[in-house]
Amino acid sequence: MLVKIYGSAIHGVAAQTITIEVNVDTGGVGYHLVGLPDNAIKESSYRISAALKNVGYKIPGKKITINMAPADLRKEGAAYDLSIAIGILAASDQILAENIHDYVIMGELSLDGSLQPIKGVLPIAIQAREEGFKGIILPMQNTREAAIVDSLEVYGIENIKEVIDFFNEGKPIERVVLDTRKEFQEKMNDFPFDFSEVKGQETAKRAMEIAAAGGHNIILIGPPGSGKTMLAKRIPGILPPLTLKEALETTKIHSVAGKMGAETSLMTVRPFRSPHHTISDVALVGGGSYPQPGEISLAHNGVLFLDEMPEFKRTVLEVMRQPLEDREVTISRARFTVNYPASFMLVASMNPSPSGFFPDDPGNTSSVYEMQRYMSKLSGPLLDRIDIHIEVQKVEFEQLTEKRKGEKSVEIRERVLKARSIQNDRYKNLAISYNAQMGPKEIEAFCSLDEVSFNLIKQAMEKLNLSARAYDRILKVARTAADLEGSVPILSQHISEAIQYRSLDRGFWNV
Repeated sequence: MLVKIYGSAIHGVAAQTITIEVNVDTGGVGYHLVGLPDNAIKESSYRISAALKNVGYKIPGKKITINMAPADLRKEGAAYDLSIAIGILAASDQILAENIHDYVIMGELSLDGSLQPIKGVLPIAIQAREEGFKGIILPMQNTREAAIVDSLEVYGIENIKEVIDFFNEGKPIERVVLDTRKEFQEKMNDFPFDFSEVKGQETAKRAMEIAAAGGHNIILIGPPGSGKTMLAKRIPGILPPLTLKEALETTKIHSVAGKMGAETSLMTVRPFRSPHHTISDVALVGGGSYPQPGEISLAHNGVLFLDEMPEFKRTVLEVMRQPLEDREVTISRARFTVNYPASFMLVASMNPSPSGFFPDDPGNTSSVYEMQRYMSKLSGPLLDRIDIHIEVQKVEFEQLTEKRKGEKSVEIRERVLKARSIQNDRYKNLAISYNAQMGPKEIEAFCSLDEVSFNLIKQAMEKLNLSARAYDRILKVARTAADLEGSVPILSQHISEAIQYRSLDRGFWNV
């Protein structure tokens, strides 16, 4: 008897329905699995055999042929165990299969018949709804994630026996229903860190506010213990909240990567990723034999924090240059190409020198050669994509012991939201959303200067030894500073402030 059952395969951050055809023939004995399965799927017969035996069923001693269509698409992982097992039972008349085609069935089997969670549930559920399936049957740990998708019945199971009884006896499985919008609204402002906890560092806080308001990449330069990491961890709390569309995009990526917990349904706050400096280029941008999203994609719609940036291998940093520009990652293999979104805000930190002190500090013991070698780890093209360079000074004792709390993140966020609203109106007919995305045409259209401002930036370029590439960055940051004040024209004070945020372009650092 031939039975068709449906599963799903992940390709990038999208899913494709897989038809699993199971044919049980009395003319012989054998188990044949075709359709480009990987080793994990080929080994499924052992898991399925033990699981069925432990719940009172068995694989029949007949010729079993299983085809996973389309046959030219590579399938991977143990998530097809449940699909294949139910297909074998239906094709051998051990269970009824009248309405089996109404459901997408996925899950990894343990030897006792219990189910293990799988990856990529959200895109699988979205694809199932789009193709008109009535429902989806999944391990219980994955149900909250799938329940985000409306107009689709989601059933969570803990053991294969529940699925068998569902089809064979009509025994109901409890349906999981989730109010996505309510949950999203309740948790969208749930942040563990607040700017009021940061002592001193008012200049750095101001730079972080401008970075958040304009979507600018930023690098913090300061000695150890000055609060660089503390500042970076608090920036998600002042960024605009995720829209529901952005939340779904972000959740899909984390779902494919297997980063969603059993109690998590929808990502409600912007992600904050902080990889260690020993990370490889593949782990950062994504890839592998079976491509998986990297850290820059996991930071999509959020923040990627690179602590002690010069400690990262130069090859690792250089592979970020294209994603920073294109806001997506393309991973090519011989038979296919995968695209992962990577629109993130880069926040980096570094010591001013190998010894940890600024070049003009009396405590600096680094030689000129050591300084040059240290700074050479950051290439010009990479720094060209970082709009704001801010020096973070050591916190004085009086500031550290001050009882008065600083400004709260929610107050800073209100100003950021007002500035973003101005930018949304300005760019509503363009393909950009915020100031950091401006190109030469937009800069020319929206960053015109009066005579005083023009002379100021000219003087800065000449006297502070600023590079030519700093010009556009200064104008973008100045545009954001003006937006925060609600000013239509860019004034001289905005240009002056933006010039201060180009520390690494000054001759001071070109030791």
